[in-house]
Amino acid sequence: MIQKHNLFNAVIATIVLLILSGMLMGLNLVNEGTGLVIKVENPENLSYVATAAVIVFLFQLFRQPIMSGVGAAKEAVPGLPKLPDLSANPKLKNLLIAFGLAALMIWPFYASRGAIDLATLTLIYVMLGLGLNIVVGLAGLLDLGYVGFYAVGAYTYALLSTYFGLSFWVCLPIAGLMAAFFGFILGFPVLRLRGDYLAIVTLGFGEIIRILLNNWTELTGGPNGISQIAKPTLFGLEFNRKLKDGGSGLFHDFFGLSYSGTYKVIFLYILAVLLVILTLFVINRLLRMPIGRAWEALREDEIACRSLGLNPTVIKLTAFTIGAAFAGFAGSFFAARQGFISPESFIFIESAIILAIVVLGGMGSQMGVILAAIVMTVLPELAREFQEYRMLMFGLMMVFMMVWRPQGLLPMKRPHMELRSQ
Repeated sequence: MIQKHNLFNAVIATIVLLILSGMLMGLNLVNEGTGLVIKVENPENLSYVATAAVIVFLFQLFRQPIMSGVGAAKEAVPGLPKLPDLSANPKLKNLLIAFGLAALMIWPFYASRGAIDLATLTLIYVMLGLGLNIVVGLAGLLDLGYVGFYAVGAYTYALLSTYFGLSFWVCLPIAGLMAAFFGFILGFPVLRLRGDYLAIVTLGFGEIIRILLNNWTELTGGPNGISQIAKPTLFGLEFNRKLKDGGSGLFHDFFGLSYSGTYKVIFLYILAVLLVILTLFVINRLLRMPIGRAWEALREDEIACRSLGLNPTVIKLTAFTIGAAFAGFAGSFFAARQGFISPESFIFIESAIILAIVVLGGMGSQMGVILAAIVMTVLPELAREFQEYRMLMFGLMMVFMMVWRPQGLLPMKRPHMELRSQ
């Protein structure tokens, strides 16, 4: 029997779908004379919109019978084969990791240059997501200004390389330390804050960094940014066509190869893979240490954490500091890859995207963050015609996740013990 609230939900869901799909399909209001006329840029897509509207309406109308039928079907199906428990089989886990790393290293030699560039960008967001996951997913501190640490790392490398001629390998740890220092400084004003107040302060920090970079024109170049940033080298070997002043050699000359710009793209991709592996290794080690357990204790209940003798001040400072360090590494690599940075590269939208990656993947889940970074980076590239509605699509994705899978794509699995009944 159809209930009133089901009919109401079906009508509302259908109206929302028609409004959003109409915007995406090019439904516009045009002034003609004294009135407004609806014009459709892609009338051939109206049949798809109508079909989707009918499906949504019927699903919402008969949602309870459909979901109960799905549950009954699951119970009727005999025991399905389960995936092997990798935690109980470390040899299989190590073997899969080895195959995965080998595939990551071999793949760029057979992929197109555009695909490698997209994969490198994805790896940058993976590193940023893993760093923010420490603050938000593990320590439970809502940070909306994480892009500020990203900017600190990028400008640290750009300034040191431009004004002092330091190489990428020298500036990489310096950028991480500088971002960690800013994270440590930010940690003090927010020690007594939580929830919305913490989010507002961190949001203000990110905007302060962007405005400072935008106005300090003598040092940062202001809105013009910094260009011609030096690229990373392989033991001093450059990937350029011609040797620059002070260079020690060219990559293609040293190995007797003809020049190709693909070598530099592949090298940057492999470098990004190694940085992500290092990030995962360090975070996994930290999770097994007392500091990792302290982060999770702080996230669950700060009062109980304090009652256990833990110092919330130290725990918060370590979370902000270590999380910011990984943003500094990612920012340094971003500046080296792009060769040009400006304050417009570090706006609030970037912080929102990184936070969306953490929430979408699952709070505290490293594999979830990696999967979400791939989804959030690759999908916009596959739907370039909807580029104007990118944030709208992100918002819809987050709403769907909150409704159907609030724990994230791959939620964090915590170790637990079971007592056997005698």
